[in-house]
Amino acid sequence: MTEQTVVHVMRHGEVHNPDKILYGRLPDYHLSERGRAQAQAVADWLAARDITHVVASPLERAQETAAPIAQRHGLMIGTDDELIESTNVFQGQRVSPGDGALRDPRNWWHLRNPRTPSWGEPYRQIAARMTRAVLRARADAAGHEAVCVSHQLPVETLRRAMTGAALHHFPTKRMCNLASVTSFYFHDDACVGWGYAELLGQ
Repeated sequence: MTEQTVVHVMRHGEVHNPDKILYGRLPDYHLSERGRAQAQAVADWLAARDITHVVASPLERAQETAAPIAQRHGLMIGTDDELIESTNVFQGQRVSPGDGALRDPRNWWHLRNPRTPSWGEPYRQIAARMTRAVLRARADAAGHEAVCVSHQLPVETLRRAMTGAALHHFPTKRMCNLASVTSFYFHDDACVGWGYAELLGQ
């Protein structure tokens, strides 16, 4: 008999970031009021699902996003370090178009190869660790459903890896809005499909 398992991979909710920096793996970045509402909305949406395992990146914003989901199902939140945000040389700086670090010619060297990418953790490395995390969650929730809370670039890279798409991409083309859920459907060990949902959008 085929064992059917679903792994929902969620991007965390909106973060309180008044200085608009690229916070990356920096500590002490928490959900905003809107981010908490997004997390609660997803928890409500998943309330009737057969969730038996909830795991999150170690960063505060991911843990806080996972909290209402775990609470709704009477579960503890596990932590998986491989769900963490990607490294980025611009961490702690403003990188909006037209201001901040990207205006400094000394930083342009970091942009030399967007296919790797040259400014941070290689896409292949992200894909490998995120795939391992999802397969662990699938095993832990075998025959049921799991939730993994991670970050935009890792989730986008995972989806591309799982669907056979090119890992390199334009950041503006990512299908991974705040608090979105990308779900992977498994029959035994084989991924047989996926889906994407947004409740409150960006």
